[in-house]
Amino acid sequence: MDNKTKELVNKGVMLPLMEEFYTIQGEGAHTGTAAYFIRVGGCDVGCHWCDVKESWDANLHPPTHADIIVKNASPYKTIVITGGEPLMWDMQYLTSSLQNQGLQTHIETSGAYKLSGQWDWICLSPKKTKLPLEEIYPEAHELKMIIHNKSDFEFAEQQAAKVSDKCGLYLQPEWSKKEIMTPMIVDYVMKNPQWKISLQTHKYLNIP
Repeated sequence: MDNKTKELVNKGVMLPLMEEFYTIQGEGAHTGTAAYFIRVGGCDVGCHWCDVKESWDANLHPPTHADIIVKNASPYKTIVITGGEPLMWDMQYLTSSLQNQGLQTHIETSGAYKLSGQWDWICLSPKKTKLPLEEIYPEAHELKMIIHNKSDFEFAEQQAAKVSDKCGLYLQPEWSKKEIMTPMIVDYVMKNPQWKISLQTHKYLNIP
């Protein structure tokens, strides 16, 4: 990568684009909504159950100018920026450009990096391996906790105590443990109705 490209990447004018695709949002508050996903490479949070580990190494994904990304996204309404961990990069240029096109900007993030960009919806999904920065908790519209084992319920409550009262609370079974954890989540939500269940419905529907 030459110095000029590095400078543009540092400014968020170019981003390590892994993939972009139009599909149905399968998780959380906007389940069932048509959305255009922009997956940005780079992540050091290191969830062992991550289903897109190929996104971790940003060097595998060529820097793409944000203007091209915006042009590709422009026919759609709801744009979801995901990763990897998208906040490893400056999101201001991309999101302001998307919003200038009248598009809705959503992000899915662990919150482990400084919040940048202009967002209509922030889905915060904290991970034990690299906790969110305190600044993002009051900004989150949705808290999505991945439940891999019983101890994750306690972690979920610890995280829920930090978000605002307006933030939606979701428990989602980790896919490889869904047969074990889903009944436990159902029971937990019935006893703690401030929570809702999130499922990876796109996997049940066999869509991207």
